[in-house]
Amino acid sequence: MHETVLLNEAVEALLVDKEGCYVDGTFGRGGHTRHLLAQLGESATVIGFDKDPQAIDTANILAAEDGRFSIVHNSFAELKNELERRQLSGAVQGILLDLGVSSPQLDQAERGFSFMKDGPLDMRMDTTRGQSAADWIAAAEMDDISLVLREFGEERYAKRIARAIVREREEEPIKTTARLAGIISEAHPAWEKHRHPATKSFQGIRIYINNELGDLKDILEQALDVLAIGGRLVVISFHSLEDRMVKRFIRDLQKGPVLPRHIPVTQAQMEPPIKAVGKAVKASKAEVEVNIRSRSAIMRVAVKLK
Repeated sequence: MHETVLLNEAVEALLVDKEGCYVDGTFGRGGHTRHLLAQLGESATVIGFDKDPQAIDTANILAAEDGRFSIVHNSFAELKNELERRQLSGAVQGILLDLGVSSPQLDQAERGFSFMKDGPLDMRMDTTRGQSAADWIAAAEMDDISLVLREFGEERYAKRIARAIVREREEEPIKTTARLAGIISEAHPAWEKHRHPATKSFQGIRIYINNELGDLKDILEQALDVLAIGGRLVVISFHSLEDRMVKRFIRDLQKGPVLPRHIPVTQAQMEPPIKAVGKAVKASKAEVEVNIRSRSAIMRVAVKLK
């Protein structure tokens, strides 16, 4: 069962105009979108984005039920292009990003995201395009595998694990999640208590296959252009790589431009284009007890000033 993380907190932070235009960049199964629509007026608009065909099927049902909502089968990195096509760029009151992999993706063995369930080694959020994890692992150089595990999985033993993957694939192609998890587990010299030894490696491969950090970088750069003044950016992250990117983005823009001393500038020119709203928000103890996957969630909110 899919539990929407920080449901009330995210929608409350996002909502600034009940008749406004909003974007849910990660529709998933629509928890945030439905809750948002319930608070909006008749002339409001919500545009959803998702890569996952199963999410699109769910979104199409909602779009048929509620004319205020429409869905785009694409990465949220295409946000600016899509809004320009609809003549809505610069008129968006809120953008919500609930990053990472969804519960249904993890729970379905055939999607290949989980080391806990044996299935085809796929890991693509959009199964209609791109390279699967199995295809990538079959062809990638050892150094490239090591780099992905280290940079995107923050795996300390990346080189050792990559060497084992390359050795084992020469014996037999690695096509299932269970086989890959087994290879990683055997190669990993330092198992942590309460954490599967393949956790970080699976994260790294998934992030690479879906270009998650690249897409996040793209949409953060687009956010200022598409938001209206006073519009909100709300981002829920689930690991340090994502959260660090979001935190730095807000912090750097909030500082304003770095100018040499003695350069004459007006006060307006010195004002930052964006500022953080409140502190980072984490799931409550009560939410974590109901949904253990919410324990790592961190929500950051920023508002466009000019």
